[in-house]
Amino acid sequence: QLVESGGGLVQPGGSLRLSCVASGRLFTRNTIGWYRQAPGKQRELVASVDSVNRTNYADSVKGRFTVSRDDAKLSAYLQMNRLTPVDTGVYFCNRIRDPPWPWGQGTQVTVSS
Repeated sequence: QLVESGGGLVQPGGSLRLSCVASGRLFTRNTIGWYRQAPGKQRELVASVDSVNRTNYADSVKGRFTVSRDDAKLSAYLQMNRLTPVDTGVYFCNRIRDPPWPWGQGTQVTVSS
């Protein structure tokens, strides 16, 4: 089970920190990704962190978002800075390899003035 939290309404230029908590120990063996689904668009991978804390980012968020994990807490985080309206969407976490775990409900991020 995956539970995301931390979303909300923020003005352009603002920041949010998303959290993802998993319920299974397999979390620690997997590369965890943060995905974004913007209105009317497909879900896209925006950041990932592997089991040894190597990170990858989509070009659209590079330099603004920071992904991290705490395996002791079975958790992953996404620090989002300098947010823009393009970052609006529902954010999910999951492992990046197929098949994905059952998706959580996600957390809504809305960037608007």
